[in-house]
Formats: sequence, structure tokens, C-alpha cells
Amino acid sequence: MTNQTTAAPPVPTRTVQQQERRAVFASWIGTTMEYYDYACYGLAASIIFGPLFFPTADPLVGTLLALSTFAVGYLARPAGALIFGHLGDRIGRKSVLVTTLVMMGVATFVIGILPTYDQIGLLAPILLVVARIFQGISAGGEYGGAILMTIEHSERKKRGFRGSLVNTGTTAGLVLANLVFLLVLLLPDEHLMSWGWRIPFLLSAVLVAIGLVIRISVDESPEFTEAKNTGNVAKKPLAEVMRHSGRNVLLVALGILSAGSVFTLTTVFSLTYADIGLDVSSSRMLAVMLPATVVVLVSIPVFGWIADRVGIKRVFLAGSVSLIVLPFVWFALLDTLSYGWMLLGFVLLFLGYSATYAVVPAFFAQAFPSSHRFSGMSVGFTAGLIAGNALTPSIATALLDTTGGCGAIASFVAALGVISLIAGALLTEAPDADRVRTVAEPAS
Repeated sequence: MTNQTTAAPPVPTRTVQQQERRAVFASWIGTTMEYYDYACYGLAASIIFGPLFFPTADPLVGTLLALSTFAVGYLARPAGALIFGHLGDRIGRKSVLVTTLVMMGVATFVIGILPTYDQIGLLAPILLVVARIFQGISAGGEYGGAILMTIEHSERKKRGFRGSLVNTGTTAGLVLANLVFLLVLLLPDEHLMSWGWRIPFLLSAVLVAIGLVIRISVDESPEFTEAKNTGNVAKKPLAEVMRHSGRNVLLVALGILSAGSVFTLTTVFSLTYADIGLDVSSSRMLAVMLPATVVVLVSIPVFGWIADRVGIKRVFLAGSVSLIVLPFVWFALLDTLSYGWMLLGFVLLFLGYSATYAVVPAFFAQAFPSSHRFSGMSVGFTAGLIAGNALTPSIATALLDTTGGCGAIASFVAALGVISLIAGALLTEAPDADRVRTVAEPAS
């Protein structure tokens, strides 16, 4: 009896449940910050950066140039996906997530203190692009790592819901950015263009501080810990991805096209469409969009909960089908210029987006073996974001300028919906997708 007592393992200082909660919140706060920063940049690119950093151009051309710098951040993501995906599979998820959080926060803060074109000339837009590139590099590793820290701390039957909680950070960041900008846009134009536009970017330092404290307190992913302890850490994760999971990398990239394009269509291009297509103020469009985003905050966890019961893939496919039709409905309701109908348009499109995006963490993470999951997830997801999120605002603006209407834009987004639907139908799970929390699982 004595020997059995002394041989008993010590009581852990942190329970499995505590680490699950910490992992979810740490991932959520990072995703919130990432999309707060990206939403701030997208909003500023749509309505402010043109005259501040490209004042010599025609107003429409200036807006296109500013939106092009928005796309630069997405184009820089592959570098981040490759670098941080490799490090995440080699040295662990936690250290990578701390690094990407700090890098994103510093880049965003720097944007808030940049001099404008009138102050330093051509150097101003160059510095803006450099800061945006660093945002993109950090984001290339941030989202994939945040997803894996949550998924790999969770049991399979809870992955849909817990992964969806992380994705509410996308909307939380968007709502926070919109709230800050809505207040900033109330300033007189001379104050807005001189110092007011800087406030949203400088406030990112608060999110960095909170996120850093939380992330440092989270244990490493149980699945990576097991791989490290057993000597199964991949030496060349990217090579393994290309050798064993190239097909699923492509399908993940195509699968995220629809949700990504809808996200930037509603949160970035809608402000350009308000000004050029509808002749209404940006603040009015924000006043329509902002309450509709509450639907996303509520519906993403609901769809995640449903997915754990009816199937993750089924929910993804249903959402993809809706995003083929809803862009046409959204534009039709916006064109009424009635606040109620415009709000309904956003609500409907956000519901379709939520169904798809809620299950992205679990659906895509399960497509890759644990040995190269960070690299595979990051590379595939990032490639899809470039094609969907990054280019949609510029393509939509160009289509609006060329055709003078919204039909071509809706058709473009619907076509991406068809592609994502097919990709989702073809995406399969990795052989070891069920191996979750093998270290931290409590005894039954």
C-alpha cells in the first residue's frame, strides 16, 4: 500500500479543463486582434488612405491604389505561412503564436504613427506597404496556429463548437474596428485626416498586451508535446506536406475562397460601394453593417454546435451552397437604400458566411496528419485567402467601374461559392485525425 501511495503521480497544477479554456481564449484573443488590425486597415484603405498616401491620383484611382496595399498584406501571408508553419511543426505551436502576436501588434502600431505623403512624399506609401507586409507575414502563421492550439486541446466531439468559438474572434475584431472607426468618423474632416485616423491603429497595443499575457500562460499543444516526447517531430514539415498532403492543401485553398471573398466584400468593399455605387456615406453603411455583425457572433457558435451533432462537412457544404445565391440577394437589398432592407441583406449573407466559416477550424485541421498539420493548414488556408480575401475588394471595385452595376460582382462571388462547394465535397480527413489530446485526456 505504501509503495502504491508513493508511486502515485502528483496532482497536476492545471487541470485539462483549465487548459482547454485557456487555449480557446488565447486563440480567440489572437484572432480578434488579427482581424481588428485587418479590418482597421481595410476600412482606412477604403475611405482614408487614398487622399493621405496617394493624393496626386484621381479619387477612384487613389482608392484602388489604397485597396491594392490592402491586398499586399494577403500576398505577404505565404511567407508567414511557410516560416511559421515550419517552426510550428518543428518547435511547437505556443512559441510561434507569441511571436506572431507581437509582430502583428508592432506593425499595426507603426501604421498609426506613420507620416503621410504631404509630410515625407513618396516614402510615406512605401513605409505603409512595408508595415502592411509585416502584418501579412505575422497573419500567415497566426490563424493556423490559433486553430491548432484549440483543436489539439479538444476531443473530437467538441472540435466543431470550440473551433467555432475561435472564429468568433474574426467578427469580434471586425465589430471592435467598426465601432472605433464609427466614432472616429464623427470627427470633423480636418481632425479625422490629421490625427483621428491614427487612433484605431494605436489602440491595437491594448489587445497585444492582453493576448500576450494569456498566451504565455497556455501549455503547449498536447499532440505536439506527445510527438516531441516520442521523437516524432517532422524534420522537414513542408516536404512532408508536398509529399503526402498536396491534394488537401489545394482543396483547403479552394474551400476557403467563398467565405473569404464574402468577408471582404461585406466589410471592405461595401464602403466603396456605398460611396461609388449608392452615393451614401461610409458612416451610414457602417451603421447598417455593425448591428448585422452581431448575427455572426451568435450564429458561428450555433453552427459549430450543430456541426458536432450532424457532421462538420455537412454544415460546410450547406453554407457553401447558400453563398452561391446570397450575394445576389445582398446587392438587391442594398440597392433599395432602405435601412431595414439593407440590414436584412447583411444578416442573410452573414448567416451563410457563418455556416461555412464556423466549421473551418475543425474541417480543415482534420485534413492533415499531426506531423505537418501546422504547415499544411497554414499554406492551404493562406493560398485561399490570397485568391479570395485579398483580391475581392480590388476586383469588385474594378467590375463596378467597368460595368456600372453589381451583377458582375455578385456573379464573381457566386462562382467562388461553386468552387468552394466542390472542394469541400472532395476534402477528406487525414488517417490520424482522431488522435487528439492523447497526452492530456483524463482517465475514464
